[in-house]
Amino acid sequence: MTGQEPFIAAVKPLVDAIGGELLPPDEAGPDDVVLAWDGVDAVGVRLPQLADSLDHILAAMERRKGMPLADLDRRAKQEVVRILEARGAFSVRHGVETVASALGVSRFTVYNYLNREKEG
Repeated sequence: MTGQEPFIAAVKPLVDAIGGELLPPDEAGPDDVVLAWDGVDAVGVRLPQLADSLDHILAAMERRKGMPLADLDRRAKQEVVRILEARGAFSVRHGVETVASALGVSRFTVYNYLNREKEG
């Protein structure tokens, strides 16, 4: 792995942010992504299931906000819903329910936030 450590260190925050897992390239399966550096396989990336990605995105947003999403004010919650919609969170099965639970609001409220964005 000589010379590949900086590359692996560079991609690790991205892989962590999406909830993926780094693994040796020779352990990568057919559904994993193998990243190469200077023409040599450097690291395998095991991508999470979509529903797991949503949980990681919500956890990252909580860390960024410095508090549980349920403790945010209405405007901040609307911003979270807007960001999540842009990232495709509501195309995941039970995405609205998962987000509503994280925000401490009802599904109806999340749909209202989504409709408000479309009208504005």
